[in-house]
Amino acid sequence: MQVSKVERESTDAEAAGDEDEKPAVKSIDRAATILQILSTFGVDGAPLTEIARLSGFGKATTHRLLAALVEVGFASQKGATRHYHLGARLALLSRQASQIDIAALASPSLAHLASVTEDTAYLSVREGLRSLCLGREQGGFPIKALSLEVGMSRPLGVGSGSLAMLAFLPKAEIEAAIEGNQRWLSDFPAFTPARLQKLVRQTQAQGFAFIEGLIIPGVNAIGVPILDEQKRPVAALSITAIAERVHGERTLKLAGLLNAQAGEIAAVITQQTRLRSTGSAA
Repeated sequence: MQVSKVERESTDAEAAGDEDEKPAVKSIDRAATILQILSTFGVDGAPLTEIARLSGFGKATTHRLLAALVEVGFASQKGATRHYHLGARLALLSRQASQIDIAALASPSLAHLASVTEDTAYLSVREGLRSLCLGREQGGFPIKALSLEVGMSRPLGVGSGSLAMLAFLPKAEIEAAIEGNQRWLSDFPAFTPARLQKLVRQTQAQGFAFIEGLIIPGVNAIGVPILDEQKRPVAALSITAIAERVHGERTLKLAGLLNAQAGEIAAVITQQTRLRSTGSAA
């Protein structure tokens, strides 16, 4: 399992020379890592030793973090097996943070895309200046390198789904995102601000994002945005495969399949939003 780091949260504290903030940021980073690991084990949970192994933390550190998470309800421990799993309070916070569960809505679409294309399908959402992978479904056609894990985040614009969301934002927000992510983009040398600007224009012109070997050589990806009622991108669907499978006429076919599923998800999001709005008004 590949666990994403907390991107740039400590930048402001470091710039200000505030040493007191660094331990707190480190603890949050570690707790987030533990929660991401727990999310991969479902209701059965995992033993302390396995969580420590996957996190890379010492057993004592892992136990201390788990105890703190259990105390606030973000994790729980089963009495019989002593396995740890995600806590009910975390699920409650998740429901409160997003009234519409896009990951659940998109799950059938990911399964359909993976089945029909035999390639790997992804769901990403936008969170500020970054994109976050919320879902992945692998198709039957083998691919040696999976560049994106569920729970991993990237600068907005890096990756086909991420680029699809960036390109369909208003111009001022596109500029602000590229400017705000300049330091983070240095981790992705193929995605310079200048190239991102060019990719954004290409995406807008053709209606879908196309990444050709920029993240993993020999691997291409295509992505489309999921738009809300105001035509703003709230998420994106994408497909990744070896270059020969995302090339030429098949690229247009994949774009059509992605757009069809994105449209279905968008329609459900709009319907649920209206129903919730009506319920709130009542």
